[in-house]
Amino acid sequence: MKAAARFGSFVFLLAAVYRLSAEEISSTAPSRPASLTSNSTAPSDSASSKASADEQVRYINDYIHQGWQAQGLLPSQPATDGEWCRRLFLDVLGRIPNVDEVEAYLRDHSPDKKQHLVNKLLSDDYVEEYANNWSNVWTTILIGRPPAMPDRKSLVDREGMQKYLRDAFARNTPYDQMVTDLITADGSNKPGEEDFRGEVNFLIGNLDDNGVNATAKTARVFLGLQVQCTQCHNHPFNDWKQNQFWELNAFFRQTKAVRESPRRTPEPVAELVSRDFNGEPDAHGATDPSQAILFYELRNGQLKSAYPVFVDGTEINPDGRLAKVNRRTELAKLVKASPFLDQAIVNRMWGHFLGYGFTKPVDDMGPHNPPSHPELLAKLAVDFGAHSRDLKQLIRWIVLSEPYGLSSKMVKGHNEKDDPTKGEKPMFSHFYLRQMQPEQLYESLLVATAADNTLRSSEEQERTKNQWLRQFTITFGTDDGADSTTFNGTIPQTLMMFNSDLIRRATSTSQGDFLDQLAGDAKLNNADRINRLFMATLARRPTPEEINWANKLLAARKGDPVGALQDVFWVTLNSGEFILNH
Repeated sequence: MKAAARFGSFVFLLAAVYRLSAEEISSTAPSRPASLTSNSTAPSDSASSKASADEQVRYINDYIHQGWQAQGLLPSQPATDGEWCRRLFLDVLGRIPNVDEVEAYLRDHSPDKKQHLVNKLLSDDYVEEYANNWSNVWTTILIGRPPAMPDRKSLVDREGMQKYLRDAFARNTPYDQMVTDLITADGSNKPGEEDFRGEVNFLIGNLDDNGVNATAKTARVFLGLQVQCTQCHNHPFNDWKQNQFWELNAFFRQTKAVRESPRRTPEPVAELVSRDFNGEPDAHGATDPSQAILFYELRNGQLKSAYPVFVDGTEINPDGRLAKVNRRTELAKLVKASPFLDQAIVNRMWGHFLGYGFTKPVDDMGPHNPPSHPELLAKLAVDFGAHSRDLKQLIRWIVLSEPYGLSSKMVKGHNEKDDPTKGEKPMFSHFYLRQMQPEQLYESLLVATAADNTLRSSEEQERTKNQWLRQFTITFGTDDGADSTTFNGTIPQTLMMFNSDLIRRATSTSQGDFLDQLAGDAKLNNADRINRLFMATLARRPTPEEINWANKLLAARKGDPVGALQDVFWVTLNSGEFILNH
């Protein structure tokens, strides 16, 4: 995407959509610009901790630089302070910063200002927002987004899934412990039940057809391996064989989802239970629980047998009786010990922050799909494991690195070929533009407009959010909950934003609303008000050209400064620059 066309012209959009005619504005002379609690360890300021982080960041930078030199790439300039601050809030907390947060960062001139802000966002000061954001991210990864229409047949309880994840992220639970919980837990899936274990919602919706989906999703999410094709045949592009799929599937044969009668609520409740697996009957109808076998069919119709064997070839006791072996417990141990675990999460987190992982897609790793920076991926994975699989440490290394801090503006003639959208491997010589995720967009609209303050109760706020996100899902056709849901600027999507009830409420000029308060603040002149609108939405001050247009609007809106501010605000909220992570 060319730099000049990245965001769309603010001035063009303003002239095209504001309520007054262009002739009226051009004939008017410009006027003078008038919480949760956390048990996590707070970021350490010790010399050893800082040295460790500095060493990791230095290695990332040096390795990425080698790639640039090898490819003849000149990196983009560093992002502006406002761009980097906005980017960090979006990626770590799932929202843009408010005006006070942006201005506080811009006023900080210390050499360690980036480290200070990163440590602050990862500290208890923001623990509730941090936990909420990452619970949203991982709920989507594990069970997808909510469907446009409620699925009455689904046993998955989204609230239960999010509660477990919020608590885990608030406590900064080590990643391998989270994975163990998600693979091994038994219990009820709904909050309020005596044996509630929210993490069971990961498997509880994937156990149909003898756990085929549970097999594929466990491999994809936690190991970065795409095995779903091998359910029916050997993989055409990598070394995965059909028998390996069913050997991994055998780990889930002691697991069942049971629909329960609700004890506390009228909604259905499900429980994940472990029970003996006696094996599938052989040709004579006999079973042997000590060798609990399963059968799968080749394309030619021939039946083959399988026992629980991990992806690296490690076999476990084939006994299907829980008193002898708990297959999911053994699976969790094997996943935890696998180098794939650390590589997969490093790759996924790098993709979250940089726009692309070292492989594309991030959950399809292996010899058939070599990473763009193999040594860097390998070292970060090893070091992540050595640092107790602390996700906050991994985040700190990535966001303080040079590639994360680059501008999204490409350098003509120097790094334009670094374009993964054209199938090239990412070299991270500039920041890759991407649209906000729906949850980010919603939360950012609330922050930019203070619209959450206009809602009458927390219940109404939650209903409004769910309704808005449901419309978003319908409009963008993501009933399957795919991660690719974005606002990509098509005309129907743009019209939805323009006419959104949230936008209308946010730009309301009713007494006591955000714009009314801004216009009525006697301490602010017109320049201050325009600056504040731009800071609230774009984390920057307006350009001279944008100030000129805003002043013309103020002059044209004689006696109605609130209406002029409303025009400017409406345009910034609907600009490409607002909805992009840049």
